[in-house]
Amino acid sequence: MYFENTKIENIVVDQEFLTDILKKYGLECHGAWDYDRMTFDRRFDVREGRFYLRVFCDAISGDVGAHDATLKILKPALGKYYYPHGVEYTDEVFPAHLVKDCEQILDAVAKELSKYGIAVKKDEQIQESATKESVKDVAEEREKQLK
Repeated sequence: MYFENTKIENIVVDQEFLTDILKKYGLECHGAWDYDRMTFDRRFDVREGRFYLRVFCDAISGDVGAHDATLKILKPALGKYYYPHGVEYTDEVFPAHLVKDCEQILDAVAKELSKYGIAVKKDEQIQESATKESVKDVAEEREKQLK
C-alpha cells in the first residue's frame, strides 16, 4: 500500500540529516542502500503478521556510500512480509490500526522536517531543498529568536 499526500514525498534533503530525523521515528536503513538510493524501514510485528513501513529515497546528487548524498523522498509504502519471498505492497489487506499508526509516523516526520523549514508547499507543489548549510542556518536563526 502506497501512502498518498504524506507531506514528505518529493522533499529533497541531506542524507545524514534525514537519517537522523527518521531514526527518531524508528525508520532505519540497515543495508538497504546502493550508491544512488536508500530505503528506511520500520518493522511492525502485529497479530496479523509482520509488516514494514518503508520510506524510499533516490540520491539526486552525491554518493550514498560516502554519506554525502542529497536525497529525494519518494512515495512511502506499507508492505506485508512473506517468508521466504519478501515484502508485498499491493493486493493485501492491511490492518486499519497499523495504517493509522503509519500515517501518524509519516505526519510526525513531516512536522519534524518542517521545523527546519523543509517542506513541500501544497498549493504550488514547489519543493524547498535542504542542505547541511541551510539546516544549520535555520537552527542558528531559531537560537537567535530564543535569546
